[in-house]
Amino acid sequence: MKTIVAVEDEPDILELIEYTLSSSGFDVIGLLNTSKLKDLLDEEDISLILMDRNLPGCEGSIFIKELRKEGYNTPVIYLSAKDSSDDVLEGFERGADDYITKPFNPKELIARVKAVLKRVDKKPQIIKYKDIVFDRDSGIVTIQAKEIKLSKLEKRLLYEFLTNTNILLSRETLLENVWSDNFDKQLKTVNVAIKRLKEKIDPSGEKEYIKSVRGEGYIFC
Repeated sequence: MKTIVAVEDEPDILELIEYTLSSSGFDVIGLLNTSKLKDLLDEEDISLILMDRNLPGCEGSIFIKELRKEGYNTPVIYLSAKDSSDDVLEGFERGADDYITKPFNPKELIARVKAVLKRVDKKPQIIKYKDIVFDRDSGIVTIQAKEIKLSKLEKRLLYEFLTNTNILLSRETLLENVWSDNFDKQLKTVNVAIKRLKEKIDPSGEKEYIKSVRGEGYIFC
């Protein structure tokens, strides 16, 4: 079941959104402000954010823009009374995947939500980050157009980093996501694998793709 977070400061509208989405089979978390949103994104598997822009003490699209800078890539639909063409354009410039103006048609809301989720579910076959290119179809990884030979485990580990750039990943998270089918699930296993991966993608140590945060985990940046 897909989980959607709806951020809306008017309780009646939030209740309508929750009812509309839950009636269509979605798990919905309703918030009256953004204070707990980042924690939810860190702790839960959130598929989509429905964000009002007129929030007390916070402009929703500015909040999302800052989230994007921090590496959070959860899809966002703005659901806002700001309905001028300039407002809509501004919303897309600030990280929107879609924009719905109020008052909204519940059936249109569901259709737009499903369309965005369907679009983002199609994972890109070629992932590019800085000078790294990872072709998931062929399994070929290149850096500055030069192929890098990686083991299957190292490719899974690199993929996990590439799809979570600039986000702190704990060793426990990496074990769960990369070593999910492996019996050798020990924290020291992560350290050894990352050391080998770093030696292959950054042998000189100049680029520092992977940074260690003592006692916390790793960040790919």
